Amino acid sequence: MREELRSLPGDLSDLVGRHLVAAERALEEDDPDKAHEHTKVARRFAARIGVVREAAGIVAYRAGHFSEALSDLRAARRMTGSDAYLPVMADCERGLGRPERAIDLVRSPEAERLDRAGRIELTIVESGARRDLGQQDAAVITLQRLPELRDPQPKPWSARLAFAYADALADAGHQEAATDWFARAMAFDEDGETDAAERYAELTGAVIEDVEEDFEEDLDAEDDFDDAGAADAGKLAEEEEEDDEALAEADDLLEPEAAEQPAESVEPVEPAEPKGAVAAEAAEPEAGEPADGGEEEKPAEAGTPGITPAFIEPDFGDVLEVETDETAQDRPKKNDE
Repeated sequence: MREELRSLPGDLSDLVGRHLVAAERALEEDDPDKAHEHTKVARRFAARIGVVREAAGIVAYRAGHFSEALSDLRAARRMTGSDAYLPVMADCERGLGRPERAIDLVRSPEAERLDRAGRIELTIVESGARRDLGQQDAAVITLQRLPELRDPQPKPWSARLAFAYADALADAGHQEAATDWFARAMAFDEDGETDAAERYAELTGAVIEDVEEDFEEDLDAEDDFDDAGAADAGKLAEEEEEDDEALAEADDLLEPEAAEQPAESVEPVEPAEPKGAVAAEAAEPEAGEPADGGEEEKPAEAGTPGITPAFIEPDFGDVLEVETDETAQDRPKKNDE
């Protein structure tokens, strides 16, 4: 980022950098609106810097300004030649009520150049676009095609992928399977990136207690008069003052801106079970029972808790069949651009 900002005059480079840092800090504090104010100022002074347009687009997306985000990310894409934010652009199209355009981006040649993480994010957006079009079963199948859905090992995308699949299952009417997958998403989501805990509680009626939050509140109560706590508070106050000064300085330099496919029903897959659980089920039979060949084992009781380790490989044949004339007529027609 510093290398790109060096093309600006010294004082202006410092000002833009301060606003970008302040925007990042505001996002960490879960205040996208304040971050949006800072990136707007940075964009006024450095609209031709790719990293500035990228930051402005991402912050606008986080703040819900999808049209502005799409414009900035398109500009950043032209300046940098990077397709990394293609999934965000597709999701912006969804936010603007244009799921067909989101699917067009998913199928674009540029999408083939994304790394694996980008392809997974783009598939999650595609599933959401299918739901927007009323294609709930197709949304489920879209995610079932990802082999990463079967992986029991945590990856950077595991929580979001499991949550998106659970959400698609719930929307398609598979409530029991959705509950299992929301539970799996909870296990992956150690940082609270998704709303898996809340959705699981809604479906089960369980009460999810945030032990970490309660513990932090107790510590805050004990350290009200602690010197370190006072120093931290002073530091935060200084940072907020610096952010406000940066906004005020920018306002003095510039005038304010003007006010601104259906598919046959499918069976959900079962979440994969860790290897230890599968090994436990392979224990020796009880005394009196034949080891090989005898009667078939009795199925597990219906009330057994936990997640079934078996994974039902979906049959995509029905989904990939040529649509009938009647289905083709029901498909919403894409508006001419």
